[in-house]
Amino acid sequence: MILFDIKCSGGHIFEAWFQNNEAYEKQSANDLVECPLCGCTKISKSLMAPNISLSSETGNFTAEEGHHEDHKVIVSAHAKSTNEISADDVKRALDHMHNTMAKFRRQVEKSCEYVGSNFADEARKIHYGEGEKRGIYGETTIRETEELIEEGIEILPVPGSDKLDS
Repeated sequence: MILFDIKCSGGHIFEAWFQNNEAYEKQSANDLVECPLCGCTKISKSLMAPNISLSSETGNFTAEEGHHEDHKVIVSAHAKSTNEISADDVKRALDHMHNTMAKFRRQVEKSCEYVGSNFADEARKIHYGEGEKRGIYGETTIRETEELIEEGIEILPVPGSDKLDS
């Protein structure tokens, strides 16, 4: 994994992880990297200082391996622009985040099966090969969520449409 400082055409600078330089080039060419402040996909690499990775034992963030290079990259939530961030910038960033989360939820609802409160049971069946392999979504308790994660079952919380304003 490689970390780049990225600059959007709006002048915001942010960090993004990529599998390698080729992955950056491909995602950039296909407008798959978005500025977390304004949503702009017209980006370029910015000058950056060298960074030495620290082990996970230090408590610092380390990137996970194995992300497919065609997926949108996850970027850090802080901007490193030399300009001060205004209240309008923050509002635009929040609006962009809410819109992105709403689009994500709509995509999940469109392409996955709703299993309601049976989510944990269905996720286990799929994970252990006892159920049809498919995308699902539903509700689960915090404890069930923790148990799924402890079992190594990959899940991703999806904010409810009524939860975007909190």
